[in-house]
Amino acid sequence: MLRYFFCAILVAIPLFSANSQKKTPAVPTQEEWVEKLYNSLTPEERIAQLFMIAAYSNGNEQHVADIEKLIREKKIGGLIFMQGGPGRQAHLTNRYQQASRVPLMIGMDLEWGLSMRLDSTMGFPRQMALGAVQDDSLITAMGEEIARQMKLIGVHINFAPVADVNNNPNNPVIGTRSFGENKFIVASRTLAYMKGMQSRGVMAVAKHFPGHGDTDKDSHETLPVISHKKERIDDIESYPFRKLIQADIGGIMTAHLQVNDLDRNYPSSLSEKITTGYLRDELGFDSLVFTDALNMKAIADRYADGEAELLAFRAGSDVLLFSQNIDRGIERILEAVEKDDKLALQLERTVKRILRTKYQFGLHKSPRINPDNLDLRLNTPHAFALATELEEKSITVLRNRDDFLPVRQLDNQTFASVNFGDAGNFTSYLNRYTSFTSIDGSLPTDDLLNKLSTYNVVIAGIFPGQSEEALNEINKILNTIGKKSRVITCYFGNPYELEPLADLPGLLVAYSNSDNARLGVAQGIFGAIPLDAKLPVSVSVKLPAGTGLNTSSLNRLGYGIADAQGISSRTLEKIDELAREAVSIGATPGCQVLVAKGGKVVYSKNFGYYTYDSIKPVDENTIYDLASVTKVLASTQALMFLEERGLIDLDKKISVYLPELKGTNKENMILRDILTHQAGLWAYLPFYAQTMKDKEFLPDYYAPSATPVYSMKIADGLYAKPLVKDSVWHWVVESRLRPRKDHEPFDYKYSDMGYYMMQRMIERILNQSIADFMQQNFYDPMGMSSTGYKPLDRFPRDRIAPTEQDNFFRKSLITGMVHDQGAALFGGVAGHAGLFGTANDLAKNLQMLLNGGNYGGVRYLQRETVMNFTDQQYANNRRGLGWDKPLPGEWYGPTTEYASKQTFGHTGFTGTAIWVDPEFDLIYVFLANRIYPDAGNSKLLSKNIRTRIQEVIYQAIWDFRSTQEAY
Repeated sequence: MLRYFFCAILVAIPLFSANSQKKTPAVPTQEEWVEKLYNSLTPEERIAQLFMIAAYSNGNEQHVADIEKLIREKKIGGLIFMQGGPGRQAHLTNRYQQASRVPLMIGMDLEWGLSMRLDSTMGFPRQMALGAVQDDSLITAMGEEIARQMKLIGVHINFAPVADVNNNPNNPVIGTRSFGENKFIVASRTLAYMKGMQSRGVMAVAKHFPGHGDTDKDSHETLPVISHKKERIDDIESYPFRKLIQADIGGIMTAHLQVNDLDRNYPSSLSEKITTGYLRDELGFDSLVFTDALNMKAIADRYADGEAELLAFRAGSDVLLFSQNIDRGIERILEAVEKDDKLALQLERTVKRILRTKYQFGLHKSPRINPDNLDLRLNTPHAFALATELEEKSITVLRNRDDFLPVRQLDNQTFASVNFGDAGNFTSYLNRYTSFTSIDGSLPTDDLLNKLSTYNVVIAGIFPGQSEEALNEINKILNTIGKKSRVITCYFGNPYELEPLADLPGLLVAYSNSDNARLGVAQGIFGAIPLDAKLPVSVSVKLPAGTGLNTSSLNRLGYGIADAQGISSRTLEKIDELAREAVSIGATPGCQVLVAKGGKVVYSKNFGYYTYDSIKPVDENTIYDLASVTKVLASTQALMFLEERGLIDLDKKISVYLPELKGTNKENMILRDILTHQAGLWAYLPFYAQTMKDKEFLPDYYAPSATPVYSMKIADGLYAKPLVKDSVWHWVVESRLRPRKDHEPFDYKYSDMGYYMMQRMIERILNQSIADFMQQNFYDPMGMSSTGYKPLDRFPRDRIAPTEQDNFFRKSLITGMVHDQGAALFGGVAGHAGLFGTANDLAKNLQMLLNGGNYGGVRYLQRETVMNFTDQQYANNRRGLGWDKPLPGEWYGPTTEYASKQTFGHTGFTGTAIWVDPEFDLIYVFLANRIYPDAGNSKLLSKNIRTRIQEVIYQAIWDFRSTQEAY
């Protein structure tokens, strides 16, 4: 009995010293404990062991007193906790167990986890969603996790899984509680769930025997009738129960069903033919049988107080749930037992079976529940990660015409989202992959059609609450749009409602409207995660059970829970403190911080405001001036593109590609030396000063308003002649080099100057501006829709964080125009500065590099190119080609000392930083406008905020590893 379910109990052997005078009492064996306790009970108390009654941790003190009175006076067998909270329930369980002379079995109805009954707890997907999941091991893991949580609050029995084969779409009570309509799938999923729970010492109770799946009535309201022959019930309905019995499930709950071919006289829960004859004798079940709730109208409306309890006991049930009248139930059973020796023997067997179960739960040791920090111990990151994975794995692709999913091409297409119902943040999740225009689904049909018809791709979200009439109308709208555009329809809810949409060319179903489902669908559409689920029930002839198309991963950046990627989410929360410190001390008005690991964004938060007046808060769409990060994400990547195509040789002189440098002090500079900042160039030269005199703008260069001659905007109220770029280039060429000793190479000195030359070389070879080239070949195809030069050409000013109140050169607040003065004189497009973007966008680019040059199914760069440019080039110079690197063993390096030697990245004057660590599969992005309103603000640097945050990231990895080792 219960061979699979109960874990071995380890009994500590006391150690005795030579002087020991006392011996620890021996732990009684199971049979010793059962016999002693059984013999101490009166006949009424023995019968009371059969009863489990409802208890509510959100009940008032009178309710608590009533329960405690029943426990003390009747010696009831157990409690079924219903609604309430985990902490309150834990305290009440300790109180009730202390009041009971016979330990109480505690059960709950937790089909999808503690959230089914308790507030402030987490939940898992419903069973129909799990029926779509193709990996049973995930469902086993869910069972283990639910059991772990249950044991923390002292619950021994879960009235799950639902083993009903739901082959009637009109079933009013089972529906999404079932794993589906296929008996083999229901059997495999229920087995997986059961094994997970019972491996952790919680009893699984399968329900509702012999099968509630093919009913059109709710037994809470009336008595459903099953008209099938026994052969059909053997083949379909009881099949999952048969498999569970063979696997030693701990309990089975009988249903309130009129199964005429098995017993015409009594419902299955009260039928001896079904409970004893069929379940016990024919199927061989010898563990605990529970009735369904006896207060349900299917029973309560047909039987007098005490009668149903007696019939259920006589039928062979061990545990009677939700009796409407315990006193009368005990009386009726006692009367029958006193008159019938066979029933008396049955009572003894039943009570001893219950007591043995209590012993196997460890209740003979009178355990107490620790209620401290329950929230943290219940709602662990691991549990959330598992729930997220199950939700993602359940998303089912039903239609995918022309294999459009996952969406590969993001550039040269326009995207719109239209939502019908409560979409939550679905559109914002889509926007993480490319730019979407959101169209209101409640618009009149003609207006909706007119707006949507201009887009190449339309993602339609349909959310719960739609009537059949509404779904038919939505179907017409989407079919009309589909004649011109690609339409992907995402349905969030019960799949039985999908029939009106069955012919749509692109169709996905998620089985709930949870946040995880919405994010998972967005990830699936764009290939951040593969999808392989199968429909667990038939929607229509065109969409039968088992329908489901596989889509592949395109290695796009996903979004997940840190612990699932091997990094502690709780440790990462310390980043919040550092970011808030930065804002509170005035190191920056606000910032974005992003961490990705294993191809998933595991931390992405926004802090503070655009400015210190705290009016506009920073969000994930806030665009920042990236400053010198431009060097690597624009110029260096363009050079990587050129080098791997043989268009440049890094060991040749710059004058090979820019002949105008011949005869100058730049002629013999080697590209590799320029990119590693050891070509002898000065760090920075204030070219803008040569366009001014006595702090006034020279009219040869500037005018206060735009004209055909002064057409290049430098700042609000300041326009320049485009020819000023030629002047800047002339000053670059004529600039002196740093001093050095004769016959010695130049040492390392970080410099902007070389990137003026890099830009000129790149644009000459490509015959295209670096801005257009990068936008067309990198940013747009990767879905970096907020990244690029000159953001005011595409975005409203209020999306862009301001930089400096420039009182020396531009004499205005700089917002949406490059802060760097030299880049400003280049019209905002330069090799060393001028790029703007968001943390989310930059993470995509960095993930491409971490993937070895591949992203979204597109190869941007060769892996060898990425490795070459990001490797350290010289022993006495930490730099890669363009990329910065750690400085091992030095506190003043650009990264934490924990970063591996493979790490590469860059920082920017405005407060930005990007770092990639391939050894840890790690990305870190920090964006800020620390120079608002004064570029002299060095607190971000002096307080080492960016590096301290990076240290927390590595600490989170160590903490996760140590936790796993301890576990």
